[in-house]
Amino acid sequence: MDRNHLADLTAFAAVAERLSFRAAASQLGVTPSALSHSMRQLEERLSVRLLHRTTRSVSLTDTGRRLLDRLRPAIDQIAGALEDLNQERQRPMGRLRIYAIHLAAAAVIAPIWKRFLSTYPEVHLELAVDEATIDIVSKGFDAGIGSRERIPADMVAVRVSGPMKIAIVGAPTYFSQRRPPRTPDDLARHSCVQYRQAADGDVFTWRFERNGKSRQRVSVGGRVLVNDIDLAVRAAVDGLGIAYIVEAVAEPFLRSGQLVRVLEDWSPSFEGLFLYYPGHRQVPAALRALIDLIRTARGPAPGRRSLQNPFANG
Repeated sequence: MDRNHLADLTAFAAVAERLSFRAAASQLGVTPSALSHSMRQLEERLSVRLLHRTTRSVSLTDTGRRLLDRLRPAIDQIAGALEDLNQERQRPMGRLRIYAIHLAAAAVIAPIWKRFLSTYPEVHLELAVDEATIDIVSKGFDAGIGSRERIPADMVAVRVSGPMKIAIVGAPTYFSQRRPPRTPDDLARHSCVQYRQAADGDVFTWRFERNGKSRQRVSVGGRVLVNDIDLAVRAAVDGLGIAYIVEAVAEPFLRSGQLVRVLEDWSPSFEGLFLYYPGHRQVPAALRALIDLIRTARGPAPGRRSLQNPFANG
């Protein structure tokens, strides 16, 4: 159906409901003469008379009454759909699809999702987790979360974490049989849980920093190699070696005593994570609410200086 036809039918319904061109024109924001012209065009296009009208009054023909009866449910549905959109614009509701790297899911979303969903019970959160760089728009996601270097230039980026500190950790059972390392060079005598982002990706080297000056990169060895941060933590908890983990991910296991830290004075920080989405205008209410909650939960703004993300490609 041509959009002009729909507009004319909507205008007809307004006249038919009020039996007044002046009242209907006021509702539609047009002049009475323009509305009268639209009705004449509609009747000519349909080859039927829908309205009896004089300079004093307006009434429906029998055909016009039957058309109105058929139009009412459709117009009510359209009005309801527009009202739903207005409600969604004003309050968070509907499905919110987020694409995040594993680290972001664990360190940014998981700590706040219970609070977010309890605060906004009409929101359904879908979280897809992977390390691949994708076009979030073509895949139908509302936003992505990752490191700065993953964000396309045409996206809006919002910081959702401060600098993130690395924790070098192992299980008490592992260190009961081996002396804890005191410098990064000591890792050569230890079994380390190695990590790479993808099944065919490079194994990344561990980066260290001390007193904001001394920097060192170490290629570690070990019997376990994973491409999932949760599995790296699990391997360390199971006593299979020392793992290089973001502090926010390791913290629950450190608190419970399942893991202990080593080389803490050598632990670097990196810039942190960003939520990104297309465009500045008409941001979905659910996404705005998520961003606000993350910002509230993460506390004060970070300092300027930090190392390159050690978990980034390359």
